[in-house]
Amino acid sequence: MSTAELENGPLPDTFINVFRRKNTLECQTLDLVKLNQKIMDSHNEVVNMSDRSIQELIEDIRSEISPLVKVSEAIAILDMLAAFAQLVTTQEYVRPELTDVLAIKAGRHPIKEKIQSNKFVPNDAYAAQQSRFQIITGCNMSGKSTYIRSLALMTIMAQIGCFVPAQYASFPIVHQLFARVSTTDDIEANMSTFAAEMREVSFILRNIEPRSMVIIDELGRGTSTTDGLAIAIAIAEALVESHALVWFATHFRDLARIMSERCGVVSLHLAVELSPEASKMTMLYRIAEGHVQERFYGLALAKLVALPPKVLEVARTVSEKLTQIVEHRQGSSRAVAIARRRNLILRLKEQLTQAKDGNMEDADLKDWLGRLQEEFILQLADIDAEFVTSSDDEENGMQASTSDISESDDHSTEQMDHVSESIHPDQRDDSSDLLDDSPGLRRNSSLRGRAEE
Repeated sequence: MSTAELENGPLPDTFINVFRRKNTLECQTLDLVKLNQKIMDSHNEVVNMSDRSIQELIEDIRSEISPLVKVSEAIAILDMLAAFAQLVTTQEYVRPELTDVLAIKAGRHPIKEKIQSNKFVPNDAYAAQQSRFQIITGCNMSGKSTYIRSLALMTIMAQIGCFVPAQYASFPIVHQLFARVSTTDDIEANMSTFAAEMREVSFILRNIEPRSMVIIDELGRGTSTTDGLAIAIAIAEALVESHALVWFATHFRDLARIMSERCGVVSLHLAVELSPEASKMTMLYRIAEGHVQERFYGLALAKLVALPPKVLEVARTVSEKLTQIVEHRQGSSRAVAIARRRNLILRLKEQLTQAKDGNMEDADLKDWLGRLQEEFILQLADIDAEFVTSSDDEENGMQASTSDISESDDHSTEQMDHVSESIHPDQRDDSSDLLDDSPGLRRNSSLRGRAEE
C-alpha cells in the first residue's frame, strides 16, 4: 500500500502490526495472523506424520532385511549373467580355461575394439614361471599400454566368469592385480609425478606375492635418465624375485638388454614399419619377440610433427655418436653367454614339461619335437657365435680411439656394471655347471652344419 494514498487519513483499526517503510506501509490483520498460524500447524503435523510413517516402514523392512538382501543379490547376479550371455551370443568371445599358465591366442581389448573405427589388431600372449617377467618396448603410440591393459582386463573377465575376446585363452588364478599406469601428479598431497609413481610402486613391492599379476607402464621417466634407469632396474629385479606375472612397458632399451640375462625374463616389442628416410612411420600394433630394433623412432616421430630441420639434424648427430660409443664398449662376456645358455635350457625344460602334460597326438608331438630341436640348436649356435664375435670386437676395441663425448663413456660403463650385477651368483646351479663344461664355443660350426642337415 502506497503511503501517498494514506497521507490525508488514519489507518483503519483492522490493520495491526503496521511497519512504515520509505514509500510503503506493511501491515497485517487478525484474520491473516490466525490463518497463517493454522497453515504452519498443519505443515508441522504433516512432517511429523511423515517421519512416523517412514520410521515404521524402516522398522518393518529391518525385520526382513536378510531376505531382501538375498533377493537383491539374486537380481544383480541374474542381470550380470544375462549381460554375459548377450555378450557371448553377439560377439566373438571364447570361454577361458583355468590352468597354471597364461596363454592367449588373438586376444583383443574388450573396450578399445568397440570404440575405434579401424579393425582392432589381435595379439597373442604367453606367460609361465620361465617367462613371468615380460619387458615390452616399442615406439611411441605403438600400442604398449593397450596390450598390457588388455591382458589385465581379460584376466579379470575370466575370473568373474565371463567369456573373453580371443580365439583361445587360459589363465591362472590371480589373487591380486596391481597396475601402475597413470602419469599424473598429486597436487593435493604436494607430490610430483615421479613421487606419486614411487609411492605406488612401493605399495606394490610391499604387497606382491607369487600369485599376483602386475602391469607397469613407463616407470622412472620423471627423473634423470641415469637415476630412472637405475631405479627401474632395481624394481625389475625385485619383481623378478617375487615370481609374480609382470608386464613392464618401457622406453629404456638398456633395461631390456640388461634384464634379458635374468632367469624368467622375456623381451617383447610392438612392431612398427619405419621408412629408410624416416619420412613415414606405420604402426603395426603387433607383438613380436625381442626388444625394439628401431633406434631413432623418437627422432622419426619428431620429424613427422614438423620440428625444424636444423634441430632434427643436431639431434640425430648426437644420438648416432652416443649409440656408437655404447655399442663399442658393450661386449658379451663369458658369464653373459653362460647365462643365456642357461635360460635357453630352462625354457626348453619348460616346453618339454608342457608337452608331457599336454594332449597332443603322437604324430603332431613328433613334428613339434623336431622343430623344437632345430630351434634349440640354432639358438645355441647363435649364442656361441655372438660370444666369439664380441670377443674379437673387444680385442680390437682395446686399440680404438677414445670417445669424443666423455660423459657418455661413464654412462656406458655404468650399463656394463648393471649387466654384471644382473648375473647373480646364486644363478649358478647344476645347470650352470653343465654349461660351463659345454664345448659349444669349440663346435660352433658343427652345430650349424647339423642344423642345416
